[in-house]
Amino acid sequence: MAKFYAMGNYTAKAFQGFIKDPTSDRSKAAQAAGDAVGAKMVSYDALRGTYDFIVVFEGTFEQAAGIKVATEATGALTNITICESINLSDIAGNAAKIAGAYKPPGQ
Repeated sequence: MAKFYAMGNYTAKAFQGFIKDPTSDRSKAAQAAGDAVGAKMVSYDALRGTYDFIVVFEGTFEQAAGIKVATEATGALTNITICESINLSDIAGNAAKIAGAYKPPGQ
């Protein structure tokens, strides 16, 4: 299974919910979203900076994208960016194979 990092922002609607219930545990909501599609939530953290939260899931891209679509559709989350963990050595190995065979335009 691949590892995905979902970073996003809360909307004004979500912040109103936090004010109403400051003890709301969003990791449980993230866990439930992952469980619903068979993905495994590894971790959830609130952030300071450009994004308000990051959730790490193990699963497929389709599962991660489904979580994004469903949670953003509630109006409580926005700007969810999904990043996938990669093996840079495998990518570099493929690039090395291509580098000797590829000819740029005009050569």
